[in-house]
Amino acid sequence: MNISNFSELGLAEPIQRALKSRDHTIPTPIQARAIPELLAGRDMLGIAQTGTGKTAAFALPILQRLARGHENRKPRSPRALILAPTRELAIQIGEEFRAYGKFLHLRHVVIFGGVSQVPQVKALGRGVDIVVATPGRLLDLMNQRQISLGAVEYLVLDEADRMLDMGFVRDVRKIIAAMPRARQSLLFSATMPSAVERLSGDILSNPVRIEVTPPATPIERLEQRVYHVNSPDKMALLATILKDPACSRVIVFSRTKHRANRIAERLAKWGVSADAIHGNKSQGARQRALKRFRAGEARVLVATDIAARGIDVDKVSHIINFELPNEAESYVHRIGRTARAGAGGAAFSFCDASERGYLRDIERLIKRRLTVVGEEPPPPANDDRSEGQDRPSRGAPRHRRNRSRNGGRNRRQAGNRLSA
Repeated sequence: MNISNFSELGLAEPIQRALKSRDHTIPTPIQARAIPELLAGRDMLGIAQTGTGKTAAFALPILQRLARGHENRKPRSPRALILAPTRELAIQIGEEFRAYGKFLHLRHVVIFGGVSQVPQVKALGRGVDIVVATPGRLLDLMNQRQISLGAVEYLVLDEADRMLDMGFVRDVRKIIAAMPRARQSLLFSATMPSAVERLSGDILSNPVRIEVTPPATPIERLEQRVYHVNSPDKMALLATILKDPACSRVIVFSRTKHRANRIAERLAKWGVSADAIHGNKSQGARQRALKRFRAGEARVLVATDIAARGIDVDKVSHIINFELPNEAESYVHRIGRTARAGAGGAAFSFCDASERGYLRDIERLIKRRLTVVGEEPPPPANDDRSEGQDRPSRGAPRHRRNRSRNGGRNRRQAGNRLSA
């Protein structure tokens, strides 16, 4: 069915009015395909990159179905639950529910850690229809008996791959176990690794599968370049790139919180307005940084991957990967911050010798080579490209290096759960 207007989707008048007030008239492909199926009560597995309009794809039908019985609202017993991996994404989803439901008599609350739980508990006590939450804080409130999931009729897992990457799989399964089996469940993910496939099989019942783009394929109109540069020279290269006026609104990604702070501080010393955003920042600081970036008061936002999916800012001109991510899928999520809603964009990556294995993993995932700027270094001798990683350096035995790497992954996941 060819849908050219929201009015063709059978949405209620108050929701159509809210859409018109935001100048939303033509649904995106995922909205046109998902909304009729969700209004019919189907479970759904959605594979969609960020920026495709998937929040409205699930928010509009949930709002419509909830509006029929809002008078049955009970304290601490929401009827819809949306789980998101990060605070920023949870806040963003909450804002979308508020905007689309502004002519409906529905209440929602956004629940996340890093702030006092008192306002969240009070809102739950007054009764809400919709809860948007990160898993950690939600489990805390469940254990305190401040919220019951026994009345949940609609469940959404958004950015499921990121949620599992951050080590939330046990939390998510505990939360799902506290819900009725008779519910409508939706799972959205930008990629479909085996762990997400297994989770979808456990929680979805005869789902309709909607895939608006191939898994993990970046937006084709996005210009992607790689610079082979030694690590000590990356700051100078960043400063040179930022001299271009076309770099009007830039997100710089680093792998660590400490590095993000150092980049932002160095740019500020050079007269470039920049803020850092990562899991160690307070929620107030993170929101202030996003507000300054959206308003154009900060030209550069330096972020770690934990914040990547919650950054929803229009007209981001460039993504700069100061350090390549050690998981290829994270590259797709990073560059998805630009070239949104039909706009163009550019993604530049800095790659030192230690990151060449990460670069090969990325190129294998996206099925294309990035355009090299400058000279490309020759491959190292005896390089086994079938492994997708650089050969281990001489030093510690292989089993010790693997144990260290696994320990680092476990520590990262624990830190992600605490900071979400």
